[in-house]
Amino acid sequence: MVQIRIKVKHRDTFEVVAGAVTGSLTQPGELILGRYEDGELRIIGRTAPIKPGAARALVPLLQPAAEGHPWPTVISSRTYDRFQPKRETQLTLIAPLTVEISADTAVVGGTIRHAARFVRARPEADPRDIR
Repeated sequence: MVQIRIKVKHRDTFEVVAGAVTGSLTQPGELILGRYEDGELRIIGRTAPIKPGAARALVPLLQPAAEGHPWPTVISSRTYDRFQPKRETQLTLIAPLTVEISADTAVVGGTIRHAARFVRARPEADPRDIR
């Protein structure tokens, strides 16, 4: 008798805060995602590489971060993905922007376990209202 094993991943769509990108403001590679906890913007994950069409739509909404952005410009890849080989990741900090993502619902240590998929920007939603 052959046993078939099926792995099921549960994905959900929800809003988070984008606080940085890999790449530049004109050519974003991935979004670094966060959420506000006790008034502080905390890194919780990243998106998979952003598709070119989505990047073109996102670029006009990306603004440079104001002074006092809480994130460093270089982080360990383990900050947003505990299962990645440890390497340094250069960030371009942006003004916090609400985005909608589709992500596996698995959370490990307060971070999204797998890379999320960027769905769309939500510039009308205040990032501080996202919980």
